[in-house]
Amino acid sequence: MEYKFIWIIAIFCTTTTLQSIHSEFAPLKHSLTSFPRNSWHDPPPSQLFTSKPLFPQLTHINSNSHDDDDVGEEGSNEITTTHEPLPYFSDPYNSINVSTQLGTNIQLHCRVDNLRGKTVSWMRRKGDQLTLITFGHHTYSSDSRYSLEFEEPNDWKLLVQYANERDDGAYECQVSSHPPLVLLVNLAVIVPKVEIVDERGTSTPEKYYKAGSTIELQCVISKIPQPTSYITWMHGTRMLNYDTSRGGISVKTEMTPGKALSRLYIANANRHDSGNYTCLLSNEIKVSVLVHVLNGEEPAAMQHAAGSTLCLNPFILVVFYILNLHTVMVSFQQR
Repeated sequence: MEYKFIWIIAIFCTTTTLQSIHSEFAPLKHSLTSFPRNSWHDPPPSQLFTSKPLFPQLTHINSNSHDDDDVGEEGSNEITTTHEPLPYFSDPYNSINVSTQLGTNIQLHCRVDNLRGKTVSWMRRKGDQLTLITFGHHTYSSDSRYSLEFEEPNDWKLLVQYANERDDGAYECQVSSHPPLVLLVNLAVIVPKVEIVDERGTSTPEKYYKAGSTIELQCVISKIPQPTSYITWMHGTRMLNYDTSRGGISVKTEMTPGKALSRLYIANANRHDSGNYTCLLSNEIKVSVLVHVLNGEEPAAMQHAAGSTLCLNPFILVVFYILNLHTVMVSFQQR
């Protein structure tokens, strides 16, 4: 009797619960029945069971989480970072020696790759002192002979016009990276030696020739870092290299490593050929000689030299006599 009573109570509770559930889902049933039938798409039976995941995004996330778990198990303390590439010099050196000739134009090269917005500047170093010459594309030097020229794709060239001895020294090309890049350029300005010599190779400030003879002047230039065959001869302000108005003028130049020899020939010399002759390699490298063309008279300088020789002859004879006398006395004492 007790069991029957318990079953009755259980059935009553179940019935009450089902009624409450039915009343709660009644609005949902009404909304589903009011939904257009043609919007429903029943999948074919072949797609009811498939190996594809129902939620691929969740599966992708889940697989990534598994991968992360695997990475964490192998080494969770490893952190990877990507560094920004730094600028670098395309030439395989950090210092270079450059030489140029006095009075020439020189280019100092600084080739930088992967600049990435950094700035290139040129500095002049004198001991511990640095002087700014250029910054980026702008020139800040008070010397107008300095300028910057950028040549694609990566060459920041410092131009120095009419190099002189004051330009000799150290220059730095700097890149504003961290740490900064520095290219050291040591510039040597070489001053060639120029002299005019006679037929015996002796340097002389003056030359004497007789009328009708051939004037021959030799110009010797040494310490030439950049060989050149263009040596100019001037008579006063007139260039003789290509002079055809007088006739009988020829210039022959020979070049050897680090040295040049230029000869000037003027046939059938006359008094109009007298004057100042200049051999020049540039406006800063030149030497002059004074040429005299005489009509048979003996120049005063040669007369003075001859007189000096005559005056010296008696003195030389006296010295010679004293030396001989001393030798005789020594030999007599030894006996």
